[in-house]
Amino acid sequence: MDALVIEKVGLAAFHTVDDPKPADGEVLLDVRHIGLCGSDLATFTGLNPLVSFPRIPGHEIGAVIADVGRDVPPDYAPGRRVIVLPYTACGMCSSCRKGKTNACRFNRTLGVQQNGGLCERIVLPYQKVILNDTLAPRHLALVEPLSVGFHATARGKVTAGERVVVLGCGMIGMGAIAGAAARGAEVIAVDFGPKAAFAKAYGAHHALNAADPDLNAQIDALTQGDGADVVIEAVGLPETFTRAIDLACFGGRVVYIGYSKAPVTYETKFFNLKELDIFGARNALPEDFAAVIRYLEQGGAAADGLITKIIPFAGAAMALPYWVEHRADILKIMIER
Repeated sequence: MDALVIEKVGLAAFHTVDDPKPADGEVLLDVRHIGLCGSDLATFTGLNPLVSFPRIPGHEIGAVIADVGRDVPPDYAPGRRVIVLPYTACGMCSSCRKGKTNACRFNRTLGVQQNGGLCERIVLPYQKVILNDTLAPRHLALVEPLSVGFHATARGKVTAGERVVVLGCGMIGMGAIAGAAARGAEVIAVDFGPKAAFAKAYGAHHALNAADPDLNAQIDALTQGDGADVVIEAVGLPETFTRAIDLACFGGRVVYIGYSKAPVTYETKFFNLKELDIFGARNALPEDFAAVIRYLEQGGAAADGLITKIIPFAGAAMALPYWVEHRADILKIMIER
């Protein structure tokens, strides 16, 4: 079968690889949609420290069950549509023992630490797929990235009536915006250019330009001088890491989704003076997937707007170079078979 392989930094090409067969407890999936993630772009551009080459990218997967191995429950029948849970969990590390399987110390995400779904077919344990015949096929591949943002709102314990600032309106930030709005929060979206304004379609009440020199003052005005109850950082730059601390109110919470590629220098006194709760957020839990599925089932038509460009599988080799050239304009590239 054909699979797109990132051979080295800046080079992706189709290769013929072995056709997988399901073993006991496994399902064979016919991959129909793969959303490209920022981690795939980072792999292609050489900025993903977790990846070795060659690598088949892709962990945002919508698929159809093609075959099953023995000992698979009858509900997992050929023809059923599925969403993929792309993470692994050892079940034994400290995080897994606490129920935080999303942050397993030995996690191997599809497309990152192991080959992913940008291929014709893939085999997985049946426990790693969620049956869903209600969402539009393209929307199945949107569930995982939105779930990462929804998980961040859960980590931040966002509640109705709180003011939540989301720094970064990429796909993960959009998930945080939608997740916070679904919890009844007043959401302030911050990004450059039109992305913040676009976030209003997904629950943001206010859209601010990150380039404005008086951004902090604008947020002060919107929060009556208090600052945000919760700040969610979904960019991964040193300046947004520190700005999150500045924007949080006294007694507030900060959630970091982004990974800074450079060291971050803090004025740490504000950790103490504000008595901030500071959280990391990694991947997502099954309950986050369930929350996103409900969100998409209730307002699925709007989800099409999250997909910037659809590229047929045969043209997938050009998808990552296209993203590099049009980075500022891309929210989500979807590969479709």
